[in-house]
Amino acid sequence: MSDLLLDDSAADVALIYPPSCDPTAPYLAVPMLTGFLRTHGVRVLPIDANIEVYDALLTPGGAAAMRDRLEARLAGLDRKASLSHVDQLAYGALWNARGDAFAVPDHVAEAKKTLRDGERFYDTEAYGRAVSTIDAALRVISAAYTPLSLDFTAYRTPFAMTSPAEIAHDSEAEHDPFAAYVQGVLIPRLRAARPRLIGLSVCFPGQLQPTYSLARAIKRALPDIHLTVGGPAMTQLLIRQAGPGGTATEKLQLALGPFDSAVVYEGENSLLSLLKALQSGAPAALAELQNVVLRDGAGRAGYRAGHGMEDLKKLPAPDFDGLPLSLYLSPQLVLPYDPTRGCYWGKCTFCHYGLAEVGTAAYRERAVPQMIDHLRSLSSRYGTDFFYLSQDSVAPKTLLRFAEGLLEAGLRIRWATDLKPERYLHAERAQTLRRAGAVACALGVESAAPRVLKLIDKGAPIEAVRDVIHNLSAAEIAAEAMCFTDFPTETTREALATVQFLDELSEDVAIYIVGEFDLTHGALVAQRPAEFGLREVYQLDGDLLGTGLFYEEARAAKGPRDQERIDTALSRLARKWRLRTYPWAGAVSTAHTLLHYARFGKAVFRQQAEEPEVGLEAPPRTAAARFDLDACAAAVEREGQIWYTLVREQRHVSRAAYLKLAREQPALRPQPAHYEYGPEEEPQRLVRGRRPSHAPNQALSR
Repeated sequence: MSDLLLDDSAADVALIYPPSCDPTAPYLAVPMLTGFLRTHGVRVLPIDANIEVYDALLTPGGAAAMRDRLEARLAGLDRKASLSHVDQLAYGALWNARGDAFAVPDHVAEAKKTLRDGERFYDTEAYGRAVSTIDAALRVISAAYTPLSLDFTAYRTPFAMTSPAEIAHDSEAEHDPFAAYVQGVLIPRLRAARPRLIGLSVCFPGQLQPTYSLARAIKRALPDIHLTVGGPAMTQLLIRQAGPGGTATEKLQLALGPFDSAVVYEGENSLLSLLKALQSGAPAALAELQNVVLRDGAGRAGYRAGHGMEDLKKLPAPDFDGLPLSLYLSPQLVLPYDPTRGCYWGKCTFCHYGLAEVGTAAYRERAVPQMIDHLRSLSSRYGTDFFYLSQDSVAPKTLLRFAEGLLEAGLRIRWATDLKPERYLHAERAQTLRRAGAVACALGVESAAPRVLKLIDKGAPIEAVRDVIHNLSAAEIAAEAMCFTDFPTETTREALATVQFLDELSEDVAIYIVGEFDLTHGALVAQRPAEFGLREVYQLDGDLLGTGLFYEEARAAKGPRDQERIDTALSRLARKWRLRTYPWAGAVSTAHTLLHYARFGKAVFRQQAEEPEVGLEAPPRTAAARFDLDACAAAVEREGQIWYTLVREQRHVSRAAYLKLAREQPALRPQPAHYEYGPEEEPQRLVRGRRPSHAPNQALSR
């Protein structure tokens, strides 16, 4: 069953998963809520707005519309007598994406076809071109709506989510690339269904602004339908605005914005209770709800705190019926499943993940027989043998019991999961996981420096991590390493120790990621900064919702040259693998990566590193620019200094403060020149009457 379209006109609840996220597989949130509500007799209309909007944008017509918008914006700037600093940034962004804009419409349909094709998906060259085309399409959308920066993990504008006024600004159709889908497809569908309740599930920060934009449009079109919101990213945003225990505050009222209510923490029973209260028509029933944010009539909003965690053993399997499963950009459906919730370790000092006020949620498990029954049913129902065990961190002992249960039941599936490396995973147990269908395990390595690991409180010495990676690799399970640098007080030598660790294990590590430490409100580092060498932790004045968190070390552990050394070492290391950005094959914990392991084995991305890179190809074009593109590039450097001033010196963010500094930057007068431009490259200035510097006989002209 690849697609089951339910009757849109018969729904009590519509559940929407907003962009911008992974378009290669469904996410777990809406199917989990759908499964729970349907077992209680609720008629649910599930909508994956993320895949639907991208399927519409990633078409020849959608790409051509973006190209035309880009060209119109360029023409408007060319008519100006001079370019301000902000105009220079836009002019450069538009020109840099111009080659992509003209190439994508001719190739995007083929790219989607390749990613859904059971053979071409596995052809390295065809796959590389398809991914390059989709990435180019996102660059064009970003440029056409500049200063937007859009990908499948983030949706960024300079002042995104800093205030209700900025949320409203970014929600305007002129600034929102998803507006046409919302007005032309989503709202008519909701109007036809007339649900009693519409809920949006926000899992990641990159969905926040699109969610508010969606909500504002829905509320204008359907003001009488109760609109609610929930999910990890929204929970973490909202609980920061509330007083102790959910006490009502004006800040929480501001954050609630266009929504009638919000569900914080885990949502199954809270959402069902909200629906029942609405159906009862009794205002008092709403007031009695736990973990549901409501306005109090006095310009504030709050909630009655409850336990916020579900009994996982009592929850049904996720239900994917009604989602457009044939639209995902993958040749084989990879379904997520949650055998556990929360983290059994729960001590990592950098971590604030999931539906918890601080740290991580308490650890819970389904019974192993229940896991097996669910996966057997899902495999049969949706015609797939591929699953990603989607949880914070499963206990290794539970994972082994799960594997033994699969073997005993004779259920042949292929699966991957995220895992904390523990000594428990010795060679024999790794072999058991492999026999039970394990394809990949993404390991929270974090750092290879013992002192940093102790500060992180990871609970696994680096020697144990090394053994686990080797044991998994020896069992032909792809061991993926998740690391980061720049934890407070980390030295250059300690950062390079992580790079060296990955280099030494390059034959065993299937792929890796080395991110940069990012401080979050609910992490122990933010709660007790002095213990981690921080002089202070601060938010910016003007960031009314507290979306940004910054810190200063008591003593700077690294300088700019140190960062250059680390970046250089990482660049050299990366040559051993074909690494790609999320969600493509060659990125950690993705459906595409899982499928490539299953077809080619754990070494596939080391083998692909030896093959030439391919990308989007199209003949170069030439055109005149009225303004000097090199001068526009220099504006990018000045932009960095403006934001340094705002964030580190003034510690204030607002459009007015930014524009004051921007107006102090030099204007750019016309200086026409011709440029050659093509996909995936910056425009190159053409010098009339001169031979290009790469001419074969250049040496003879000297």
